[in-house]
Amino acid sequence: MASKPAQQLMDSFGRVHTSLRISVTDRCNIRCFYCMPAEDVQFLPRADLLTFEEIVRTVRIGVSLGIRKLRLTGGEPLVRRDLPRLIQQLTAIDGVDDIGLTTNGLLLADQAAELRAAGLQRLNISLDALDPQVFRKVTRRDGFEQVQQGISAARDVGFRPIKINAVAIRGLTEDQLIPFGKLARETDTVVRFIEYMPLDADSAWERDRVLTAREILTRLEAEFGPLIAESSAERDKKQNASRQLPLLHSESGGQAPARRYRFADGRGQIGIIASVTEPFCSSCDRFRLTADGKLRNCLFSLEETDLRGLLRESADDSAIAAAMQSCIAAKLAGHGINSPDFQQPDRPMYSIGG
Repeated sequence: MASKPAQQLMDSFGRVHTSLRISVTDRCNIRCFYCMPAEDVQFLPRADLLTFEEIVRTVRIGVSLGIRKLRLTGGEPLVRRDLPRLIQQLTAIDGVDDIGLTTNGLLLADQAAELRAAGLQRLNISLDALDPQVFRKVTRRDGFEQVQQGISAARDVGFRPIKINAVAIRGLTEDQLIPFGKLARETDTVVRFIEYMPLDADSAWERDRVLTAREILTRLEAEFGPLIAESSAERDKKQNASRQLPLLHSESGGQAPARRYRFADGRGQIGIIASVTEPFCSSCDRFRLTADGKLRNCLFSLEETDLRGLLRESADDSAIAAAMQSCIAAKLAGHGINSPDFQQPDRPMYSIGG
């Protein structure tokens, strides 16, 4: 277990930041409507992406300031060539306790074994529907069977538990709630329902399309009976029992976005991320590095800190550390989605990193 760093990434509200989400690319092989345009997407030039060496240096500096958890995202991170090599390099950094990855699963069948061997510990798969037709409505592409193959491959190489992230959207995915509930009860899959957020490329988000946490729970309980909220102590015990490596900051502790529930008969569990109706901003400990090297202290931030410029201008570690600290210090109290003067970020989700 790493010792407490001499300096921390703390904002003006006393929140200490230990979790960094790293987007390795803005490219993706599907076109989910809540994330990116259907056609004519303008991706970053390759030269604008951070190199693996730049990412590793950034993480090393971040670890000296208290970063302990990493999550690789995109776009679709598995389209980034040689990703296992980056994972190996990040795993080797003393002080990194946990590395996860979020993927849409289309390329997972061919890469699961290599990712596991490289040291990847956790896997989240974005899958909004268990019906191929609904899947295509959301993603605007085919590929449902490929995702299923990817999930099977991940299980075969030992990823446990596998988490499914499903965005809940009124008028589109209500009828997927019960099938996902059955999946959680019949397998070791943890399904996490995520409220629909205003991060689409077309700025077409409507509050009325948010399928709320309360509604999700009501529908699931009507079908399966009571859902019991797990305490943080119960979640930590289960989380650590499933790992080969110790965790300094458990993903399912008080700072985690998902509230977990278990079915009353003990068969399975689900999670709900109520970003819109029940924000968890007061305990947020995460921030983001975009594929082009911009540091964002909130998913919905309207400002960014340019780390790529510092990295490529040969700034020393102390200058980069100071930039990180300034970015975190400027973090607002909350994302403001429910405020009348809320402004959606110019960057859609695929450009920020999930």
